[in-house]
Amino acid sequence: MIHGGLLKMKTKYSDPVEYTLAMTTGEYPLNQWLGKNISLEFLGEILCQNCGSKTKKSFSQGYCFPCSQRLASCDMCMVRPETCHFHQGTCREPKWGEKHCFIPHTIYLANSSGVKVGITRELQSSTRWMDQGAIQALRIGEVNSRLDSGKVESALKKYVSDKTNWRKMLKGETENIDLKEKRKELLKYWPEDVDGSPLWDEEVVSITYPVLKHPEKVVSHNLDKKPLLTGVLQGIKAQYLILDTAVINIRKYIGYQVQIKLDQA
Repeated sequence: MIHGGLLKMKTKYSDPVEYTLAMTTGEYPLNQWLGKNISLEFLGEILCQNCGSKTKKSFSQGYCFPCSQRLASCDMCMVRPETCHFHQGTCREPKWGEKHCFIPHTIYLANSSGVKVGITRELQSSTRWMDQGAIQALRIGEVNSRLDSGKVESALKKYVSDKTNWRKMLKGETENIDLKEKRKELLKYWPEDVDGSPLWDEEVVSITYPVLKHPEKVVSHNLDKKPLLTGVLQGIKAQYLILDTAVINIRKYIGYQVQIKLDQA
């Protein structure tokens, strides 16, 4: 039996991806749980992952409302980097911005439910792809700031999606795509006013996940409405646990205090 607050699951690139359940009380390898009965129960308490205070509702994936309004990591420019307002002197936390936003960023193509364009800090590429459930990914550009990455993404998403169909991704219905050919098509639209350049020589990365069986119908479990989830763990993909009864997005419930039981039989 495990008690503690949920955190984002950790991933390690392998064949298949190795998952670790991260909690405030410890870390637990997950792949070995496949095929076993588990129960996950929300204990009715949510703690802000920044200040630790109790909150009735989680904002921006694990924060209380005051922290969600104060932290730069919760600002809208984290979702839409092209709206960065650091240069206007209005960044919520300038020192945080200098450390996290004015560093190399990668522009990539990923195939989770079809081709999408995305961005991430340069050193987090594979983590980002695994968190999205991508079966293929390809780095197509590098820039020197988050703002510039947003400019490139905005230019390219006119021709390709920047969203993932999470239900299709979980069903395992995604087919392989020629990402190099897509790169060739899209890089024609690379904006000239960015500090960075396209990448033409990167190779496609293939990713497999620990899934015994994909769900035929995706039923999402809501801990706020139903505190107890039980079932056989049939797979792990993106930030989802796939049970035979429902799927649950662990990242959605960061800060939720839970009790987890594993049937060793």
